Amino acid sequence: MAEKGFKRKLTAILSADVQGYSRLMDDNEEATVRTLTAYRKVITDLTRQFRGRVIDNPGDNILAEFASVVDAVSCGVKIQRELAKRNAESPDERKMQFRIGVNLGDVIEEEGRIYGEGVNIAARLEGLAKAGGVCLSGTAFDHVKNKVSVGYQYIGKQTVKNIRDPIRVYKVLMDPEAIGKVMEEEEPEPVKWGWKAIPLPDKPSIAVLPFDNLSADPQYESIADGVSESIIYTLSYLPDMFVISRNSTFTYNGKPVKIRQVAEDLGVQYILEGSIMRAGNRARVTAQLIDATSDYHLWSGRYDKGMEDFFGVLDDITKTIAIELQVKVSSKIADLTRKTKSFDAWAFATRAYSLVRSSGKENTLEAHKLAGKAVELDPTYGFGWGLLAVAHLADAMYGFSESPGESIRLAVECNEKALNLDPALSCATASKGAIYMLQGKLDEAITFGEKAIAMGPSIDTNYRMLGIIMSYAGKFEEAIALYNKMMRLNPFYSLAHLRDYAMCCLMAKRYAEARDSFNELHQRAKKEEYFMLAANLGLCAVYANLGKVEEARSHVLEILEINPNYSVQEAKKAYRWRDPEYSEWLISSLRNAGLPE
Repeated sequence: MAEKGFKRKLTAILSADVQGYSRLMDDNEEATVRTLTAYRKVITDLTRQFRGRVIDNPGDNILAEFASVVDAVSCGVKIQRELAKRNAESPDERKMQFRIGVNLGDVIEEEGRIYGEGVNIAARLEGLAKAGGVCLSGTAFDHVKNKVSVGYQYIGKQTVKNIRDPIRVYKVLMDPEAIGKVMEEEEPEPVKWGWKAIPLPDKPSIAVLPFDNLSADPQYESIADGVSESIIYTLSYLPDMFVISRNSTFTYNGKPVKIRQVAEDLGVQYILEGSIMRAGNRARVTAQLIDATSDYHLWSGRYDKGMEDFFGVLDDITKTIAIELQVKVSSKIADLTRKTKSFDAWAFATRAYSLVRSSGKENTLEAHKLAGKAVELDPTYGFGWGLLAVAHLADAMYGFSESPGESIRLAVECNEKALNLDPALSCATASKGAIYMLQGKLDEAITFGEKAIAMGPSIDTNYRMLGIIMSYAGKFEEAIALYNKMMRLNPFYSLAHLRDYAMCCLMAKRYAEARDSFNELHQRAKKEEYFMLAANLGLCAVYANLGKVEEARSHVLEILEINPNYSVQEAKKAYRWRDPEYSEWLISSLRNAGLPE
């Protein structure tokens, strides 16, 4: 028996929305609202002309239904042609382009509104359409083929959010030369994402782009970066998500980007982009979550709040992303970069975080200062103390300080403060593993390295730190696996990371992989992007073990051109493992290559 007040029916549904609506609103609210009002009237009038009715028009979306699929498609085409004429009179940055999806499906009607999968599919088709375009479902196409003066392009079966089975999708071709044609009629393979040999992970994957600073004052650039940093860091704690490192996403900072290209570069399905505008004690934050496989905007949010609500906005964005991607969020997971009530302490700490990840003596020195300011403002800020510990560790591990022993002592002191204040800090847990390594306690170092990864499974530096520990322990195969995970989370990994990976391959006697990696370093060194000496030393050892004497000798000659006094004795200072057997093997390889004593 049918439920009272409901009735089912088969109907043609048209769903339309504005592409880039948030950007238009940010640029000029009043002009956008005026244009949307005018365009909405055009769409409503044309819907009536084609015997349809507008059911709903929240925000920039319009939902309409028609008794005839032919009428729905004809109306969609007419809408796009009419709006194209109007857009021709507007500058490029102010053009308002709609995307339209049309489906024929079963719906539930209640009090003049319609619901159900038929409506959901129309909305997903809209997300697959390009700006100014129309997409149809297979069921709609079957009813309109040869009945509307347009052409069609079959773009395959598409899997879309919350729809169980893939749907056939056709793009409407409005060019007069395409009338009556159906291109790519034979069914292609479903869309598969695996560009550049980077397959999609088996869990929701996301890259958070640097938020744009729309404030008049460029000093707020660091706040915009901090918003992105915080969202990335928090999402990285979710075990059911795959989150690209900030070092890779921030390579797009300040550059015009194409969402699909970014997703291809990084091997992810979802992209989050946004902006922040601060004026006095208020901030406007916008964000939008995009499925790059279909260019469908899953969610967009806009927050106009006082700075006292700023952290609440970050929480809301992060939780909403997880909900949209159907990821379970533990109540214990919070934004660990901002367990402070001090906005300035948070700002200093997020800047320090980006610097300690970038390595180098100057960056580490600046990170010391910024993290110091953070804990000075808020002595209870665990994340700030954890960053200070990381900076002291870098001093000890990379020879930035005159007293490595003192640096280790300070690292221990700061790290204990961090963990006492916030035991769930992944970065401090990883640092504790590194401290144990420097103290020669490798079992404890490995235990804490593994614990850090379990706490923050998408934090790429956790994998690198444990990789360093495993390599020092002589567990080269385990280190290689960790570096591979680190490089997948951070596809634009640094050359220092590549060198660590190449060395592990060499020590594991994976000579082909080591050769390819050291050759890449050698090519980059020719462009003055890396150290020629380190690249040549690696190639010397690789070719010596491959029995290629001439190639090994040529790289020895390059080393001596750089430093005529370089010798086996100098190399001994550079390469150390817990077991001296590994150092002796490598030094023997360099001798065999012809490096002088």
